[in-house]
Amino acid sequence: MRFLVRTLITAASLWVATALLDNITVTGSSGWANALTLLAVAVIFGVVNAVIKPIIQVLGCLFYVVTLGLIAFVVNALLFLLVSWLAGLLHLPFHVEGFWTALLGAIIVSVVSWAISLVLPDRRPRSSWNSRSI
Repeated sequence: MRFLVRTLITAASLWVATALLDNITVTGSSGWANALTLLAVAVIFGVVNAVIKPIIQVLGCLFYVVTLGLIAFVVNALLFLLVSWLAGLLHLPFHVEGFWTALLGAIIVSVVSWAISLVLPDRRPRSSWNSRSI
């Protein structure tokens, strides 16, 4: 259930990015086709962030330290471009044009996802170890 909620949040964030930036496009014939495309791209986005991003963070740990974490913006933009490329390989009508658009798109998706996650309650059970009295 959590995966579905995260995917819907990411799809909504991608929709906001496409609405705000002209160079991020979803070309579909109808609203439903665009919504399904955004859901599929959200799944790709989630897989890329779950699999590739941690590998990059471990391998580039020194760059994160030296740049005080600012390299994360570049990594997120490149991963956003990777998602666009993978969507093209899967014949999904989602495209990001250029690095700077990817950078702004990644920032928008991150901020909107964070804001939506603040509004939605977290349904994960709390661990019981910190509720014990000593």
